[in-house]
Amino acid sequence: MKTIIEPFRIKSVEPIYFNTKEERTSILEEAFYNPFLIHSKDVLIDLLTDSGTSAMSSNQWAGIMQGDESYAGSPSFFRFEKSVRDITGLPFIIPTHQGRASEKILFSILGGKGKYFLSNTFFDTTRANIEFSGAEGIDCLCKEGKLPTVAAPFKGNLDLAMLEEQILKYGAANIPLVLVTVTNNSGGGQPVSMENVKGVRSICDKYNIPLFIDACRFAENSYFVKLREKGYADKTVRQIAEELFSYADGCTMSAKKDAFANIGGFLAMRDEKLALDCRNLLVITEGFPTYGGLAGRDLEAIAIGLNEVLDENYLQYRIRSIEYLTQKLVAAGVPVMQPAGGHAVYLDAKGFLPHIPVDQYPGQALVGALYVEGGIRGVEIGSLMFGKYDETGKLVPAALELVRLAIPRRVYTQSHIDYVAEVIIEVFENRNNIKGMSILEEAPLLRHFTVKMKMLD
Repeated sequence: MKTIIEPFRIKSVEPIYFNTKEERTSILEEAFYNPFLIHSKDVLIDLLTDSGTSAMSSNQWAGIMQGDESYAGSPSFFRFEKSVRDITGLPFIIPTHQGRASEKILFSILGGKGKYFLSNTFFDTTRANIEFSGAEGIDCLCKEGKLPTVAAPFKGNLDLAMLEEQILKYGAANIPLVLVTVTNNSGGGQPVSMENVKGVRSICDKYNIPLFIDACRFAENSYFVKLREKGYADKTVRQIAEELFSYADGCTMSAKKDAFANIGGFLAMRDEKLALDCRNLLVITEGFPTYGGLAGRDLEAIAIGLNEVLDENYLQYRIRSIEYLTQKLVAAGVPVMQPAGGHAVYLDAKGFLPHIPVDQYPGQALVGALYVEGGIRGVEIGSLMFGKYDETGKLVPAALELVRLAIPRRVYTQSHIDYVAEVIIEVFENRNNIKGMSILEEAPLLRHFTVKMKMLD
C-alpha cells in the first residue's frame, strides 16, 4: 500500500526553538517536574494535549473574518447551531466557551450529594465537575479496556453487566444520567462500538435514565466503527455519527478536539425543560444563549470545523498516523496501549518502569524523562491524575498508569513523529536510570495541573 500522505498543504509555519538536554533538566526542575508548568517555548514537540492545539484550515480562518460579534442573535450563532443540529439531530443547542463549561452547567443542575453518574471512563474535568457538585462518578469500563497491551477492537466499551449492577446498587432514581465518552480518552483513546452504545441505550430505557455522549472525538470514534464493526463498512462517517447521536438524549462537547477550534464547546439535548435550566445558568456564568462565552468568529470556526472533521481522507490519515507511531514502538518492545487509539499514543508506564511502585508515580517520572531526553511534553494519566486517598491517607491507585502523547490535528509531520519514536525508544533503553517521584504540594481537585513534585533519590 502506498504511503498515506497528509491530506493538506502547509500554508503558514511556526518556528520550534531548540534547547539542550542540560537546559531541559534545569527547566524541568524549576517547574517542579510538572509539564503544565513548563513554558511552551521550551518544548520541542508538544503532545501535552490535542485540545485547542489543532491547525485551523484556510476556510476556518476565512470564516473567522466573517464572524459577527453582535451580543444577541448573531448570524454566526445560527450557522453554528445548524452545523451541530445537522450532525447530532438534537434540537436544543447551547454554546459554551469549552467542554468543561458544558460539564459545569450540566452537573451543577443534575448533580448533588447522593447522586451517581456512570460512564465507561470519566475524564479529569468531567469527574472534577461531578465531584464538585457533591455527586460521585463511577467508571464501568469493559474488562479488556483495563489490559493495555492486549489488543481488542473496542476497548472503550462500557461493561454492560457492571452498568446494570451499579444501577441496581444505587437506585435508578439517584442516577441522573449515563455518559458514554467517545473515544474513551482516559482508557487509552479507545473507541466504543455502536453495538455497545445500543446496549447502553437499552439499559437506560429499562430504568428510565437519560443517556448522554461526551462527543469530543465523535468523528474519530465513528471512523473506527466504519473500520472495525460489522455492517458499517459501506456507510459514511457522517451517517455513522448521525446514528450514534440518535441513541442519545444529549451530549457535551469540547469543540477544541474534533472541530479543530482553538476554543469553544456546546451542550445539546432533547429535554426542553433541562435546556431551559441550562440556559439560565449559562446566562449567569458564560453569556447570552447565542454566544455562550464565545466570540462570533469562534462560532464560525466551529461550524466549519465540524464538517471538515467528517472528511474521510482526513480521518484515514489521522488514525493511520497514530497507528504508525504505535507500531514503531511495539516493534522496539516498548509497552504501549494496543491497538492504537484515535488521538494519542498511550505508554504503559507500569510496564515501562516496573521498578517504580505506583505510589512513586511512574507515569509522571516517565513524562519527565521524555522531556529531558527529547523536549517532548506529554501528560500522566494514572495515579497522579486519578488516584485518591483512603481514610488513612494511603494512595488508592488508578486502574491504569499511562502516559498520553496527544497528537495535535494537522500540526506535526511524519518526521516529527519519527523523532518522537526515536526519543521514546532511547528512554526505554535507559529506563532503569529513571527514578520515582513524590508530591510536595497539591490541590484538592485536578491536582495534576498545579502539583509540585520532587525526584526521589
